[in-house]
Amino acid sequence: MDITLIKTFLEVSNTGSFVAACDRLFVTQSAVSLRIQRLEESLGHPLFTRSKAGAILTPEGKQFERYALSILKLWEEARQQIAIPEGFSRAISIGAQYSLWPGLGFRWIDALQAEMPELSVHAELGMADRITRYLMEGVVQAALLYTPQLRPGLVAEPALDDELILVASYPDASLDLQKNFVTVDWGPEFTHALAIALPHLTDSGRSMALGALAMEYIVNRRAAAFLPARSAKRHLDNGRLHLVAEAPRFPYPSWVVWRDDLDDDLVNLARRTLARIVQDAEKEQETVVGHLDTMIAPLTGQPG
Repeated sequence: MDITLIKTFLEVSNTGSFVAACDRLFVTQSAVSLRIQRLEESLGHPLFTRSKAGAILTPEGKQFERYALSILKLWEEARQQIAIPEGFSRAISIGAQYSLWPGLGFRWIDALQAEMPELSVHAELGMADRITRYLMEGVVQAALLYTPQLRPGLVAEPALDDELILVASYPDASLDLQKNFVTVDWGPEFTHALAIALPHLTDSGRSMALGALAMEYIVNRRAAAFLPARSAKRHLDNGRLHLVAEAPRFPYPSWVVWRDDLDDDLVNLARRTLARIVQDAEKEQETVVGHLDTMIAPLTGQPG
């Protein structure tokens, strides 16, 4: 079985669209159509009902989907096992969104290998939908996400409770930010809460869907935005960012998502080491939050 065909099938299934699948796979729509056609010919049944609205799994397609996931998982397990470098006997692959790597992900890798030196660790980066797809396919076995997407075979648990705080690249900024404010897409809950708490900032003229990269944009120009307190701490400490007085703050929790078939000993090791990392991160965060409590007014409405 051609693994490329399996991956293409799952991409169309996940997105419900041949067009969306070709964008994610970085191939042409005709290539996606040809792959699905080849797979359907091999199985002897149509897998999708095509229409202008998209692609919907046929009964045979739904039945094949669970086998496709199993095939891909076995392939990834085999690939990772064969790729274990000399001197290591176990392997785990971890994914995370960009801004969760510096404070949690990298430290997690260190802690895992400190406790199990024979463990080889592979890291993946991506947005929530990409990492979720990797979890489903078995490319990664555990992931740190701000917006977990629950799927069969995945288990989500709270990781770190972060907060979104208003910071500016210049001192003495007030809530009257006008065109200096940059709207960052931290999800619909945050957007709704911001519209209630600070409605004058909802139409700033600059918006970013790339939340993980917004900090680098803010610190290099005269601008302000809501950013995760933990991630902003290093720039607050070195004076490149400054807290905006009397601004509300919004909760922004992160999660760890596991494959439910990960070996018990690796799950226990990963859960134990992550708990220590989170505890250390919470202690670091107390410094920022303590300073915030003296400057920021109580939050009147929280996301969700």
